[in-house]
Amino acid sequence: MAARASVISELHPQPSADETTLAELGYKQEFHREFTPLEVAGLAFSYVGVVPSIVSVLFYAVPNGGPFAMIWGWAIACPFIVCIGLAMAELASAAPTSGGLYYWTYSLASPRCRNFLSWIVGYSNTIQMITGFASVNWACTIQITAAIGMASSDQAYVTTNQQLYGIYTALVLSNAVLVSFGTKVLARLQRLYTLINVCLCFIIIIALPIATPPDYRNNANFALAEFTNLTDWPSGFAFILSFMAPLYTIGGFDASVHMSEEASNAATAIPWAIVSSIVISAFLGFGINVSLAFCMGTDVSSVLSSPVGQPMAQILYNSLGQRKALILWCLIILAEYMVASNCLLVGSRQTFAFARDGALPFSRYLYRINHYTKTPVNTVWFDAICVLAIGLLSFVSTEAINAVFTIAVTASYVAYITPITTRFAFKNNFKPGPFHLGKLSFPVAAIAVVWMVFMIIVFFFPASPQTTTQQMNYTVVVLGGVLFLSISWYYCPVYGGVHWFTGPISNFTPAIRGENKDEDSMSEKKGQHDEDLFVSAVDM
Repeated sequence: MAARASVISELHPQPSADETTLAELGYKQEFHREFTPLEVAGLAFSYVGVVPSIVSVLFYAVPNGGPFAMIWGWAIACPFIVCIGLAMAELASAAPTSGGLYYWTYSLASPRCRNFLSWIVGYSNTIQMITGFASVNWACTIQITAAIGMASSDQAYVTTNQQLYGIYTALVLSNAVLVSFGTKVLARLQRLYTLINVCLCFIIIIALPIATPPDYRNNANFALAEFTNLTDWPSGFAFILSFMAPLYTIGGFDASVHMSEEASNAATAIPWAIVSSIVISAFLGFGINVSLAFCMGTDVSSVLSSPVGQPMAQILYNSLGQRKALILWCLIILAEYMVASNCLLVGSRQTFAFARDGALPFSRYLYRINHYTKTPVNTVWFDAICVLAIGLLSFVSTEAINAVFTIAVTASYVAYITPITTRFAFKNNFKPGPFHLGKLSFPVAAIAVVWMVFMIIVFFFPASPQTTTQQMNYTVVVLGGVLFLSISWYYCPVYGGVHWFTGPISNFTPAIRGENKDEDSMSEKKGQHDEDLFVSAVDM
């Protein structure tokens, strides 16, 4: 009998605590758990990418208040961002699964509406991930052209839409190749990503003020109190619009959530990764904005209208000179590329989870693990193709392609608000995980939801009150259009999701989905039969 027990132990090794937790949520382990808690935290931090993200959206803060908005807009927005992160961390600790947001929504909502709400959250989350990846790659594209401009004698480099889209395409495809590698490679890369992002932060905070010539150094009165409104909006509303900079920079709180099935000690590691990345990014980001405000010079309009095309690039050029600024700018481009690769990594896992539950078109093809890399390569390339399609907005107008920045934030807020609200709005059996706020849970969640609803409304407004059709804010059009299509598909007669979508589906049973379910079933039965024969032989 001892021999039998030994053989059974080898054939059926004891599942880890992570696998047990995942099984309780209805899923079997399909990924390798290669991400350590430190690497998960590193992924969350490098996903934020403080310096490259601030570079990407500095054009939201500079015209809407100048140095005052850069510093105080960041300081005001960050406590609300922390509240969102804390509310998300509680949910992530209770149910650490790649499905994350839509899984929580289904589990916590009323049976009367949970299928529909789960569907909406899943699609909002998918939109968020895809547009987030698109926005980072577009920002990286613009930064590359800015580097070429900085290297030229007159700082001016004019690109055509075709050239921009060509650079954008090259970035997207190379990201897809990188993210198609195995989980172990992607986990180890987070160490490099984190190191480069941290170094960039301290270069801007410490080295930039030291190197800035006196002509470009600002006094405390200008840096901390000078409000420069270069828009047609009233100063108060312009200042609110500047919140886009910190909200976009410190966003994607669910990044680590979608890596839950590849992380060890997920119930603890994931929530702490969320909270630590937000807090560290908030402090470092504040330091970076203070440094920039003191080193940008007094002519704010010239920084915004720089021939280089990037406010941050012009500030670095003025402070460091051409050669040093170009070297630092190339490091920023590298960091931006790393952010993009993590966006695709996280997005592909969310897409995989949603396809696992049959909610996406072509789910049977998207819900597949590559036999060689043990990663969902199909969803990596699916997201990449969607992002290439979004890039075509660049041929419409600058405002149209810039809308992907605000779409990434508003879509994420739609996805965040729903599970946080359903936890308290419906009667459910929510069981807190290791990370729990206790009596503070409800007030923190309430603050987070009110803030997100308010900011969604704000981000539907255009950059100027006097706008044309071409210059309008396309956020509401694109986001509303995609949500309209997803809702239409849900209620479509005969074929709509209302007839077949039942929320998260356990993948323990082979017959759940897949065109080879009969073969899978036969294979499992054969394996069980062989195992029984083998154990019987040992007993003999």
